[in-house]
Amino acid sequence: MKKTIALLAALSLSSTVALADYPSKDVQGIIQWGAGGSTDTVMRSIAPHVEDALGTDLILTNRTGGVGAIATKYVNAKKADGYTLLMGAENPQMYKVLGLAKIDYSDMIAINVLARGTPVLVANNDAPFNNMQEFLDYTKANPGKVKLGSTGKGGLASIVLAMLNSQVDLNYISIPYNGDGPALTALQGGAIDVMPVVLGASLESIKAGRMKVIGLIDKEANDLLPNVPPATDTLPGLARYLPWGPFFGVFVKKGTPEDAVIKLQSAFHSAATSPDFVSLMEKRGFTILNIAGEKADTFLNSYRSTSSWLVDEAGFSKYSPEKFGIPKPQ
Repeated sequence: MKKTIALLAALSLSSTVALADYPSKDVQGIIQWGAGGSTDTVMRSIAPHVEDALGTDLILTNRTGGVGAIATKYVNAKKADGYTLLMGAENPQMYKVLGLAKIDYSDMIAINVLARGTPVLVANNDAPFNNMQEFLDYTKANPGKVKLGSTGKGGLASIVLAMLNSQVDLNYISIPYNGDGPALTALQGGAIDVMPVVLGASLESIKAGRMKVIGLIDKEANDLLPNVPPATDTLPGLARYLPWGPFFGVFVKKGTPEDAVIKLQSAFHSAATSPDFVSLMEKRGFTILNIAGEKADTFLNSYRSTSSWLVDEAGFSKYSPEKFGIPKPQ
């Protein structure tokens, strides 16, 4: 009996020391989307500051596919020890209703919801339309002709298109890509005509004249796009969904030791206040949130509710949000 007690005490002490030493090795950051996209840009921008705060290397790897589900499942299959982080966007909040995975962010611990973005519609410079109304008119007059980029069901493009289709019937060709980075490259090369994307991923190309903005998916004007009116000027009914936008966050598997969670949350919170990160986010059109804990959970639940019911009403959900107890947005 004494030996058992001594052994348990030794194991407890060993565990305590291990937690106190976290992190004692490199931390892996698994990015849901491809290189060059908005999620990749945000995560690679904040990573150096997180490394400074943690005192260890943060090794970033892109694992694309399945609208981010490949990376999400990969992290969920790893040990809950704080050494494998999921660095993702909004997509997992629709996984359950889309039938892409049995988990979403409600099944994980939010280390930090870093920022959110504003969606825009960008077009190839040679596209025969220059604003939202011209785009709608051309698409109606030329059914099945406009090639529109997408990142799969549940991705930003699909949500924006669901919003538009709730107001007007559009007939277009949808062409899938593994992230907005590859899609925007295709847009500039003429392989597609239009792409719904977060402003931050396209702003530099817009400024450089490599593509044009034809729609601002918001109900207020944006200082970064002074000559682009909000989409509600053309489609007032969109106001019920707005403001809406993608977000970027860092998550760990449930069961991760509290000590590791606290250290990670502290590191990312500090990193998100770094002047160069703040400046980059503002220049890219992202709104910094920098939230964790209850605030992050409230934000995530609200997003899941709005988006899940939107895709259900759009007719491309596999299951009703009711099946998972997801309440309708008020």
